[in-house]
Amino acid sequence: MPIYMDRHDIPAEITAEHVALMHQEDLKVEHLYGCKGMTYWCDTKRHTAFCLIEAPNREAIQNMHNHAHGEFPHDIIEVDPHLVESFLGRIEDSKKDENEDLSIIDDPAFRVIMVIESSDYLHRLDTHQLSMFTQKFHRSVAKSVKHFEGSIVRENDKSYLISFRSVTNAVLCALKIQDSFKYSYPKLERDNQRLNIGLCTGSPVTEKDGLFSESISLATQMCELIHGQIIISPSVKSLYENENRNAVIDDKLIRTLTPKEVSLVTNLVQFCEHNWNKSNFNIFRLSKELGHSKSQLYRKIKKLTGKSPITFIREYRLNKALELIHDQKGNISEIAFESGFNSPAYFSKSFFDKFGILPSKYAQMYQS
Repeated sequence: MPIYMDRHDIPAEITAEHVALMHQEDLKVEHLYGCKGMTYWCDTKRHTAFCLIEAPNREAIQNMHNHAHGEFPHDIIEVDPHLVESFLGRIEDSKKDENEDLSIIDDPAFRVIMVIESSDYLHRLDTHQLSMFTQKFHRSVAKSVKHFEGSIVRENDKSYLISFRSVTNAVLCALKIQDSFKYSYPKLERDNQRLNIGLCTGSPVTEKDGLFSESISLATQMCELIHGQIIISPSVKSLYENENRNAVIDDKLIRTLTPKEVSLVTNLVQFCEHNWNKSNFNIFRLSKELGHSKSQLYRKIKKLTGKSPITFIREYRLNKALELIHDQKGNISEIAFESGFNSPAYFSKSFFDKFGILPSKYAQMYQS
């Protein structure tokens, strides 16, 4: 049977004991709906609770909750239990003490999400044998994550997805990885390497499908779009400074986005995702959609990405074209037009300028 996680937004007056009692009521009637309550998380500070339930479908969960205590979940998503355990540390209730009538779990599901990308977009799609220096860097990442009590959720040769309970540990781990990166490669090879780390906070279930999907999406966008090696969200900075009263984020090492910048990045990516392959996708449409004048948009995107809007749009399309070629979704001319380029010749020149290889040559690498 599939496994689901739901989110309940609970009133401020509800305590961890109240949530434990509701969980207990669920367990009494779960068999009537073919469900099995596995565990839950309660965050009284943020007024949320999350239940992990094995069930035939979402409706069964809603009916079970309604019968048990009348508290409908606000959102329900299907989840992979292995991912849940990697992000949150458990998938079953903690063992209750023999003398306890009620097991109270006051354990928030709120996490700091870290995304690390250690290559450019071209090499992220390719697989090749890791150099001894890259292997050294990956060993240092694993050591740092363990030291700062993080949990590696997903990893490959080019990227990591990591979960932390502590904001302080997440920030210190990012700084340690940044420092280790400098000493993992000799200078000549380091100049050709890339490291980007994005940190943001979040809850496992939101309106979007997928565990921690909003947080992962934002952290990934930070890595891929924002100019800087370590990028953190406003909430990460705020929580870090609350936990460390005398500490100040060093803006020479860490770039903090403002709430307005986070909103701009989100809207920018959303618009680009829907319009990147349209030939009339240009700075005029972009500025109109985002509600900024052309000059305002230029300043904002330049500050965020280090690129002009025209360059940003072109490179966004080229990255999409790279994926299409990699996945053999058509010939070069077809992909050029599909990516919004009016001229295959101009597409080939732009592709070479960006990636250092002609698209035709890159395509040959993946022809069966």
